[in-house]
Amino acid sequence: MIGKTSLSALRTLLLLAQQEPNACWSPRRLAESLGESPTYLAKVVRHLVKRGILEAEKGVKGGVRLARKPAAVTLLDIVEACQGTIVGDYCHSTRPESSFCSFHRAAKELHVAITGVLGRWTLAELMENPCGRGEGIGLGCLIARGLYAPSEGRAHEMGLEIWS
Repeated sequence: MIGKTSLSALRTLLLLAQQEPNACWSPRRLAESLGESPTYLAKVVRHLVKRGILEAEKGVKGGVRLARKPAAVTLLDIVEACQGTIVGDYCHSTRPESSFCSFHRAAKELHVAITGVLGRWTLAELMENPCGRGEGIGLGCLIARGLYAPSEGRAHEMGLEIWS
């Protein structure tokens, strides 16, 4: 459901949200910090800029930074920026809901559930506990990997595992 591009976008946004306000990071620097391919991450960043989640600054000291506050960016924004609009109307029907086929009713129910959950979670809420707490947390977490590369000491202070 949430693809690699959306996961990479989320990790990028979490990393940028931890930085000083208005700090610009080049896609190459982001890729190095997150252990991603620079070419692939540049594509991910373009999706986020196009949707207004990130803003780009040209020049020697240019790069990308958050265009919105973390509380104003939802998981739905991120997923739709990377994967396109989540489709729920497979039958393209204008009929009353009571006359929908069974598949269409199931698809509509699924669409409402998915967009509801993704629309409720913000980047700010995800920043509150990006890697979990407790012993062994961070091992296998797709989001945590590389998030603390610029400040590994801070992660160790929190008792988090660091992926290299």
